[in-house]
Amino acid sequence: MSLGLLVVRLVVGLLFFGHGAQKLFGWFGGHGPEGTGMFFESRGLRPGRSMALGAGAAEAAGGISIALGLLTPLGAAVLSAVMLTAIWSVHRENGLWATQGGSEYNIVLLATVFALSGTGPGSASLDNALGIHAAGPGWALAQLGAGLLGALAMVALGQQSRGRSVTPPPAQPAVNGRPASRRGRASATRRAPAPSGRR
Repeated sequence: MSLGLLVVRLVVGLLFFGHGAQKLFGWFGGHGPEGTGMFFESRGLRPGRSMALGAGAAEAAGGISIALGLLTPLGAAVLSAVMLTAIWSVHRENGLWATQGGSEYNIVLLATVFALSGTGPGSASLDNALGIHAAGPGWALAQLGAGLLGALAMVALGQQSRGRSVTPPPAQPAVNGRPASRRGRASATRRAPAPSGRR
């Protein structure tokens, strides 16, 4: 059983770290904080760059926590918050199945970190080496509740920032008695590339 838990922790934890590194540094084909931030803005998570950095840091730190089996419920709570935010902000309108852009994959990851919090990370973990015995149904439910609160806070913060007024661009000077052409403004505003993976 310990070997099975180790494999699950390493695979899930390192994949989460990879997604975090995509957002933070643009590694592994990611778009970095700027490109990811533009995508987040389009999904109502503002300010986009700050949200991208926060999500990236949470995925990277939570992924390392799960991979090492260190403070497992805390790492699970952080990752649950990211997954629940993604389900609400990105996948909710697409239904369940991943083939239609739904939340299937996110739910699988939520179930995985919930199970790890309930069973514990196993003997091949830093929690075990340090004598940290934080596992069981109570811990699993607590981390899920903390993740839900974190997701609600992120969505609320993004919606609050969304309502702030934006200063309009200055008027273009007249040329030969006529307003300057606005052609090209739309092309200057590039649409954000959708980051790979869950978001």
